[in-house]
Amino acid sequence: MKQPYTHIVLGMGATGLSIVRFLLKQGITPCVMDNRALPPGLESLMKEFPTVGVVVGKFDQDMLLEARQIIISPGVSISTPEVKTAKNLGVEVVGDIELFARAICSTQADVIGITGSNGKSTVTTLVGDMAKRSGIKVAVGGNIGTPALDLLEQEAALYVLELSSFQLETTTSLNCLAATCLNISHDHMDRYLTFDSYRKTKLKLFDQTQYQVINRHDFQAHPLNLTSVISFGLDKPESQQWGVVDGQFCHGDESIMPTNEAAALGRHNQANILASMALAQIAGVKKTAMIEAASQFVGLSHRCENIAKHDGITFIDDSKATNVGAVVAAIDGLHNDDGNIILIAGGDAKKADLYPLRAPLERVKVTILFGQDAEALAELTKNHKVVENMKQAVTYAIEQAEDKDIVLLSPACASTDMYHNFVERGNDFKQKVLEHYGEH
Repeated sequence: MKQPYTHIVLGMGATGLSIVRFLLKQGITPCVMDNRALPPGLESLMKEFPTVGVVVGKFDQDMLLEARQIIISPGVSISTPEVKTAKNLGVEVVGDIELFARAICSTQADVIGITGSNGKSTVTTLVGDMAKRSGIKVAVGGNIGTPALDLLEQEAALYVLELSSFQLETTTSLNCLAATCLNISHDHMDRYLTFDSYRKTKLKLFDQTQYQVINRHDFQAHPLNLTSVISFGLDKPESQQWGVVDGQFCHGDESIMPTNEAAALGRHNQANILASMALAQIAGVKKTAMIEAASQFVGLSHRCENIAKHDGITFIDDSKATNVGAVVAAIDGLHNDDGNIILIAGGDAKKADLYPLRAPLERVKVTILFGQDAEALAELTKNHKVVENMKQAVTYAIEQAEDKDIVLLSPACASTDMYHNFVERGNDFKQKVLEHYGEH
């Protein structure tokens, strides 16, 4: 009779494959399960790792109960009945970040952990760039780019990790040098029973760090237990804190650089830069490296990305704005006295509370909506237009726009009702803008 698998990986995809690679290097041959019949990554898994067990179409409860450890991918909820049953009967349930934490605990490497509802990819990338420019051997990944376990191949002195709430659910021993929760707004309410449970999952990161970097303007994102705190915000900072004074990024009384020399657009990106500087300084990054990085970093694709300008109209792709907080940040960050914002939004709202959008929507010229939850968004503002697709949305936006206006795609929703992901949605927006003006 075949011996049961001691280690079972739940969920395929990039993270699942990284877990398999890691376990095999430890001399452990796992079984990979996915409750989808044809999960993404199945062919790659079977080709690259022919000795690994594979179960698709279900989570086999008997096999899970026979395992010593279940390693769960972020896309699989710890509330899945089969997982809960196994955990309640003593099977250890962890994620890739917990395996990463245990793997580096005996090394001298430092970790910076970054979570939050919005801005975490930007801050993760920026901190990594600052560290690299400062001559630090740095590896960047986690919930963005390279999975954390694959980063171990780089033998870095500093790991900068973006961490999602899903990853933090199963992480307890990540001993960070510094960590931040940039902000918290309603998101993933299709996964969490309450906003408070989502919030507390995010804040778990602060229990696993030496220094807590906090956003002065978002009390929801503050640690439940304050220890060594460094704060950032768009106001005047106290000594050793980070902020803005008279158009200058400042560290206490020290001016670092003018805010208008930062390449990334919007006031929300000013906050991201301050958070990055605060984290980077704790890691020993030189301020000259911070200035270089901030002055050259234009932002990530589909995150308040300036994609075109025609007839005085600026087009901004913020397709990654899949929750209410991201849209509020974009409107606040881009709003000015020179022109108006024309907003394109809609998609799958993930059962989120959309009401906090009501006041920001009053500040835009018109809101153009399409997708699964367009009607729910339409209830928030009288000044709206519901259309069928991106082409109609872009066409109507251009019809309404005048010189110095901004056409902003910032959906407040996931894209999966009409697209594979936010990247495809953002690319569709860009393509429709180019087509309208006869470019390809």
